[in-house]
Amino acid sequence: MKAYVVNEPGGPEKLELTELAKPTIKANEVLVKVKAVSINPVDTKTREGKAFYNTLKETAPVIPGWDISGEVVEVGNEVTYFKPGDEVFGMVNFPGHGRAYAEYVAAPEAHLTHKPANVPHHEAAAATLAALTAWQVLVNEAAIQPGQRVLVHAAAGGVGHFAVQIAHYFKAIVIGTASKENHDFIRNMGADEQVDYNEYNVEDVVTDVDLVFDSLGEENSRRSLKCLKNGGKLISILGGAKEAVQEEAKKQNIEAKNYLVHSSGEDMAKIADLMSQGKLTAHVSHVYDFEEMAKAHAQVETHKTRGKVVVHVS
Repeated sequence: MKAYVVNEPGGPEKLELTELAKPTIKANEVLVKVKAVSINPVDTKTREGKAFYNTLKETAPVIPGWDISGEVVEVGNEVTYFKPGDEVFGMVNFPGHGRAYAEYVAAPEAHLTHKPANVPHHEAAAATLAALTAWQVLVNEAAIQPGQRVLVHAAAGGVGHFAVQIAHYFKAIVIGTASKENHDFIRNMGADEQVDYNEYNVEDVVTDVDLVFDSLGEENSRRSLKCLKNGGKLISILGGAKEAVQEEAKKQNIEAKNYLVHSSGEDMAKIADLMSQGKLTAHVSHVYDFEEMAKAHAQVETHKTRGKVVVHVS
């Protein structure tokens, strides 16, 4: 099979398209013929030698990626939920070695769910790491409630546009930060209020928030504390809730914490259900061919992508 490997960290040119043997599956795994993969910022950072690169190289070759949509072609003898021919999607082995940038991927049964028939593979692939992050933060960690005021940073981005939709689905009042040209987009996603981060400091115009969803880092987390009400909560997916930020938050009776998404077929099934009903959509702004993986990485690295970047595999 064809797969991308990173033999040494660096720029997009370090993604080497290579011929490898198909993976063999364990008893609890399925072999998926991959139709599409989604590209995330963590993919590009790992390729550069940051993020999870040092962990992945312990089980070389380093095959990047975690997000897949495709068709089951083989199942392990302990697998009960899937059979050959099933269309599936999910985030594989995160934060371990997903090996998604390949024509075939061995995935634990517990990391996947059935792809809705009315959702194409490129949209399903897009609704994996990013959608899971939004779901797990808002639903599992924050226990979002109707009527809460929720501030979503980078609301037009991959994670952000899912977070806006999920918060809207749970009947929260959603405030999204985005450049002005993306205001109509996030409004259509469900953002009740839109803040242009180029024109305003969000802490100067947003107050009395129950929850801040931070995807930008420490400085943004610190500034966002000013937006929260007494007893509010800030959750950062980029490690923004450093110890100093947490100490500052405590003084204001605010909980600040970091969160790292994990693979979960159970959560994916809930996402799939919303997608099948048209209540959650993946906005894919760029689709590349498998041979154009370097271009896909370069697009993600602009940090200006609306929604998601996807690569068509087969």
